[in-house]
Amino acid sequence: MSELVFVRHGQASFGAESYDKLSASGVHQVKMLAEHWQELGEQFDFAYSGTLRRQLETAQELLGLVKNTSPKHQTHEGFNEYNGDPLIGIYLRDFAREGGFDPELRLPIRDERLFQKVFEAATAKWIRDELQPHTGDQHFESWRQFQQRVHSAIDELMARHSGGSRILISTSGGVIALALQRALRFPDTEVIATNWMVHNSSVTRLRYGNGKISLTMFNSLAHLERPERKHMVTFR
Repeated sequence: MSELVFVRHGQASFGAESYDKLSASGVHQVKMLAEHWQELGEQFDFAYSGTLRRQLETAQELLGLVKNTSPKHQTHEGFNEYNGDPLIGIYLRDFAREGGFDPELRLPIRDERLFQKVFEAATAKWIRDELQPHTGDQHFESWRQFQQRVHSAIDELMARHSGGSRILISTSGGVIALALQRALRFPDTEVIATNWMVHNSSVTRLRYGNGKISLTMFNSLAHLERPERKHMVTFR
């Protein structure tokens, strides 16, 4: 059996000019994961990530665990997170009043709790195909397009690497939720709920072979499970 090991990127930079960059805490989270794995003698045959900066920065901290292969790390756009800004923008334009939000509310939303409430409302509409982009709405990806992109990327890696290969994938929460759906076949309505559960720098493992794929670990934070590290557990 072979294995796909998904790592969600470390904490990003919410509220900063660019979210797509690890915060200092995010870098520390991933370094602690790398140290934890080194202590256990964990090694991987290949490493992949999406092309987003926070995913690349996370992968970089883990490359010492990859065996001496060439190339040591490959990018794959199939593992990029969905872009939440167009979803929120369309939702606020078309559904803010219906959802109980200020109709004048626009991005950026600096308050984390308010942002999460709006984000959850927007993604609920998104998976029901109720967000309709206008001509000027850029970078919008439908739910079906996102789902197909991620499932196809997973299938591609499973077809490419077999024979007991261990594949490290640095990615994001939505991608990991869809990886679980690929293995467990739960409904679309549960994917986003699963997305909200995925911690920064957490580990999720899928085993595959002989036409089967199964979940063996979800959202593990073994590297942070010490009292002095509890403050390092984050979701965003």
